[in-house]
Amino acid sequence: MLITTNAIVLSRLKFRDNDLIVKCYTNEKGVVSFILRGVFKNSKSTTKVAYYQLLSQLQLIIDFKESRSLQTVKETKLSIIYSSLHSNVLKGSIVMFLSEVLASSLQEEEQNEQLFSYLETALLWLDAQDDYSNFHLLFLLNLTKYLGFYPDTNDIDYPFFNLKEGRFDMDAYDKYCISGENLTLLKTLLGTTFDALSEIKINSKQRQTFLNTMLLYFELHLGSFKTPKSLSIFNQVFN
Repeated sequence: MLITTNAIVLSRLKFRDNDLIVKCYTNEKGVVSFILRGVFKNSKSTTKVAYYQLLSQLQLIIDFKESRSLQTVKETKLSIIYSSLHSNVLKGSIVMFLSEVLASSLQEEEQNEQLFSYLETALLWLDAQDDYSNFHLLFLLNLTKYLGFYPDTNDIDYPFFNLKEGRFDMDAYDKYCISGENLTLLKTLLGTTFDALSEIKINSKQRQTFLNTMLLYFELHLGSFKTPKSLSIFNQVFN
């Protein structure tokens, strides 16, 4: 069955000498993995490999068969041409980091048009901005809406947030309760938008501490989630 769908590249891995395995989040079928056979054999195919950069937005025509674990791509086009996401060093480090987060978080093969729209819009916003130092923090927090563990804000005035329970509490019941600067930043981000991020002034240490808190939040709620291998590089480059 031929399917035309937009897709966002989550990971890529060279297989044998000439093949490439690519994992994408698609608008029609959720997470789908593809094998691109022989793409390193000639210059024409190698040009197509360049389309599959991390978090590239593509339009694919897929020969889709439910029984296959690796699907076949019949045609690839860029649906969005980024102006800076793959050429700016700092944005490139964000791309590497977030692609790992998404590849680890998005496991199920099911359609979620709202999630796809969020990813598409957020990446376009990042591509267009010059001030984006806090982007990844709000990106991850907003992502939890679509993964099922967005913080319960009913008691947002309480002095603690329980990462394990995903709610605000009056007391610190266990080691997963946060307070202080992390709590203040969480409350601030819960009430903001990407366009207002430049108004949030935090230093690199606060940013890194909160990022670690968000990654712990993901680990507590997603059994398959693993801390990105690129985290240390990301922290060195970005902070």
